[in-house]
Amino acid sequence: MPELTHSRYTLAVLDLSRSTDYYMSVLGLAMDFTAPGWSFMSRGSFRVMLGECTDAIPPQALGDHSWYGYVTVSDAAALYDEYRNAGAEFTQPLADKPWGMREFGIRTVDGHRLMFGQEL
Repeated sequence: MPELTHSRYTLAVLDLSRSTDYYMSVLGLAMDFTAPGWSFMSRGSFRVMLGECTDAIPPQALGDHSWYGYVTVSDAAALYDEYRNAGAEFTQPLADKPWGMREFGIRTVDGHRLMFGQEL
């Protein structure tokens, strides 16, 4: 059976320049390449494609449906500190959960919500 080797999140954003800057300056992603209307970025094996969609429904209007991913990390506390120092907006503080994860949540500049967790 073929193995699924990577995933890449694809997100609609209202202002590509603003969103790209956020993913690089706050979340620490590097620019892989661009195409008209798109930014392709990564950090380790985490990959995201931002596509400018000026007429998209803002994620804030989606309520609970603005979640887009859960990323497993090697050191949740260090990443939490990095993001706090960079000015990230947190939806959930760093905490150990009964399902065996140390995790926290953020809200991006566009209103998408993302969780980061470390296996305990």
